Amino acid sequence: MNDLPHTALRGTLHVLWASCLVVPLIAVLREPSATRWLGVLGLLALAVAYAVTLRGGPVWVLVAATLVSIPLVAPVGPREMSTWAWIGGAAAGFAPLLLTGVWRWLAAICAVVLTGVVGAFVAHYATTYQMIAVAVGATILAMAGLPMWFAGLLAQARAGREAQAELAVSEERLRFARDVHDLLGHRLTVIALKAELAGRLASTDPERSSVEAFEVQRLASSALEEVRDAVHGYRAVNLPEQLEAVRNVLREAGIRCTVTKVPVHGESATQLALALREACTNVLRHSHATWCMIDVAVVDGEVRMTVTNDGTEKPSGSGNGLRGMSERLVAVGGKVSVEQSADSFTLQVVVPA
Repeated sequence: MNDLPHTALRGTLHVLWASCLVVPLIAVLREPSATRWLGVLGLLALAVAYAVTLRGGPVWVLVAATLVSIPLVAPVGPREMSTWAWIGGAAAGFAPLLLTGVWRWLAAICAVVLTGVVGAFVAHYATTYQMIAVAVGATILAMAGLPMWFAGLLAQARAGREAQAELAVSEERLRFARDVHDLLGHRLTVIALKAELAGRLASTDPERSSVEAFEVQRLASSALEEVRDAVHGYRAVNLPEQLEAVRNVLREAGIRCTVTKVPVHGESATQLALALREACTNVLRHSHATWCMIDVAVVDGEVRMTVTNDGTEKPSGSGNGLRGMSERLVAVGGKVSVEQSADSFTLQVVVPA
């Protein structure tokens, strides 16, 4: 069974199936004989079956109710109103929406054929019944099928955007891992060999062993300094360039982005740039935002960066990324705050000026 949407499209489906029962209900109520109550019973069973199925229930419930409605509803009502043709048309229209694969179209065709058989049996209007069924089914597909198809395309596009963000983060981590490996691999190999040599010479040549031990210490200190330089280079991000890059990435993802900034330099700029990376990742991966505003200002000796967006469906305020950002900023005297309302999500980063 297809995954039915949980937004306005679900409401559209309910309106459509209810509309398909309007004409049969009028026809049944115009039946002069007492058999009209059997028709009402059949329509009530159909209404319940549609409601259950559209809320995720098994499709066989709807199929069974449709078949049961034939002897109850089809013979009731004036012949010119083609009572059961509307029910058959609803079955033909909803089959492609509720089923998957080749069964969706096979079921729709069977519904149209069955409508003609019922029409020929109860009113000798097979062609009329089938024309009504085709028209009703096509209307349902046009009003609900196309929006559901477009919703699926949007979901795929959003999944692609999230995958792109995941890939960018992974590539950055891999790049840093390669840099650290290239930097430490040779150094650690030499340190290990010299430490082994110093251990072997400790009993036979203490003076040479002492020299080798001192060399191990020197190499370790040098490697540590190189790692610090590499990490500093990794973390030293240009804030204006990062703001421009984030704006371009968000716009390419279909998110309107406006940036208001003031000149910021030194460690404050680096910390804000790192926080901005995480904020951009959160907008792409954890929200359905359509707009984003980034504001950088200096207030009371502090630099404040505020990132606001309207994607509040999947709040990420307790995620590991924001938690790590908060811990990093606290270490340098900064702080992170998150505020969420019904229509916006705001992340504010404050660092010393």
